[in-house]
Amino acid sequence: MMKKLKNNKVFKIVKIILNVVIVLFAILFLLVVCLQRFSDNKLSLFNYRIFTVISGSMEPKYEIGDVLIAKEVEPSKIKEGDAVSYLGNSGSFKNRVITHEVIDIEQDADGKYIFHTKGIANPAEDPIVYEDQLLGIIVYKSIILSFIYKIVATPIGLFLLVVLPILYIIGSEIIGAMLRKEEERRRKV
Repeated sequence: MMKKLKNNKVFKIVKIILNVVIVLFAILFLLVVCLQRFSDNKLSLFNYRIFTVISGSMEPKYEIGDVLIAKEVEPSKIKEGDAVSYLGNSGSFKNRVITHEVIDIEQDADGKYIFHTKGIANPAEDPIVYEDQLLGIIVYKSIILSFIYKIVATPIGLFLLVVLPILYIIGSEIIGAMLRKEEERRRKV
């Protein structure tokens, strides 16, 4: 009887920890995504931003659906070969977040940096990128977040990784409450 009670407590603790981790991860991920979406990528979290690759211009280095983490840095610290994310300001790039490699760097008469960028798989160079367009330098490609994003981007993945866990948490709370009520009722009888 004592062993069963002890196992039951361990199970409840593990279940609570699992629920907390799932909820915290979902809230953090949604917070970061919403923060960036609603601020048009103007806000960052501790000087970091998260971007998702939406085209094949940087293949094979970054594939469609990869989640990249960019860090805000001083323009003077950027060098040729670095992958940077910036907000496009002309042509088909206008108001889009682009992540491409720096192929050349210049400075204008005022000492402001001008970057020449290009996607690895693209034949042509991008329009000129000025330092005020920069959002950050890519510091990390998250394999786990990329995997999750690629799954969640499908209807089945969305159901399995978002809807099902939420239903599980809600259902387990409802069942737990019902069991506690029934247990209290039986004790009274």
